[in-house]
Amino acid sequence: MRRYARTLVAFALATTVVAGTAGWATGNAQQALTGPPPGTGAWRADHASGRELPDPGRSTPAEVARFFRGLTEPQQQALVVRHPLVVGNLDGVPVELRYRANARSLQASHDPRYAHLGKAPGRQILAFDPRGRGQVAEVFGDLRTARHVAVVVPGSDIDAGNFDRTNDVYGTPAGMAKALYARTGSGSAVIAWAGYTTPVGLGVDAVTGSLAEAGAGRLTRLTDGLAADGVPAPAVFCHSYGSVVCGLAAPRLRARDLVVLGSPGMRADDVAGLHTRARVWAAKDATDWIGKVPNVEVAGLGHGPDPAAPEFGARRVPADDARGHTGYFAPGTDSLRAFAAITEGKAR
Repeated sequence: MRRYARTLVAFALATTVVAGTAGWATGNAQQALTGPPPGTGAWRADHASGRELPDPGRSTPAEVARFFRGLTEPQQQALVVRHPLVVGNLDGVPVELRYRANARSLQASHDPRYAHLGKAPGRQILAFDPRGRGQVAEVFGDLRTARHVAVVVPGSDIDAGNFDRTNDVYGTPAGMAKALYARTGSGSAVIAWAGYTTPVGLGVDAVTGSLAEAGAGRLTRLTDGLAADGVPAPAVFCHSYGSVVCGLAAPRLRARDLVVLGSPGMRADDVAGLHTRARVWAAKDATDWIGKVPNVEVAGLGHGPDPAAPEFGARRVPADDARGHTGYFAPGTDSLRAFAAITEGKAR
């Protein structure tokens, strides 16, 4: 009975604190956004070009990339104009076309939640899906010429409306990506990827893996699409609940390095259990409340051992001067310097 009571207390604590930057709000169950991009029905019915278009629900990113390489520039642009939401969200499409398509989609959107995404000229929006809470990815730097690439995967309470919010900047994918890009310089490119349905507030979503499983599929497709477009294999940085996504994606993820920070667990017992060829790194500072989360996984609840614990086997990222759960990318910290070295392939 006492063991059962301790288990209940552990999960109550996990439910309270694992939800990223959610504070003390009550969580709401979320429906994961899966499947092909919006507008797929019209895309499938389009025979104007006289050739069958790749099916967004079945074609691999490599197949999509081959199809677009076989088109002339006017043919590519025609698809951008007719189907911006598909072209802008379809992994394997050349990144330049995706930027153009998503700029058109944002210009056509009348949803005030996304107005800020289209205001600044020159933004490189790699993905924009307005359904549900909205999903978005933005690129800092030039993916076409970059020698080193990084992807930032956020944790809870992130969506298209707040992924670049101005408060708690280094808890957002855009803020983390900007800081990393500023540290690495022009030879690199960094993708801020809010491309999955994250948990909201406190609740069962934050301590289960259902949203992470859906996100893992979308993340692996992203890296497959980058590879198909000739982009170097990235270092993938996974914050908080995002590390659960990365842990589940690890066996199929095209990544050179996998870095978790402020992680509640990766749903693996150790590095070997991730079944990845990527180098695995972990950071956790002493003031991060994630350290109070019980590292357990029972009946699908909880996310398993602490990746920053020595016995997990990950390489250590120094984080002694980071502060709190969202301080790892703050300028001047040892952790940000280490993240830059990992991105540039200089860390050992």
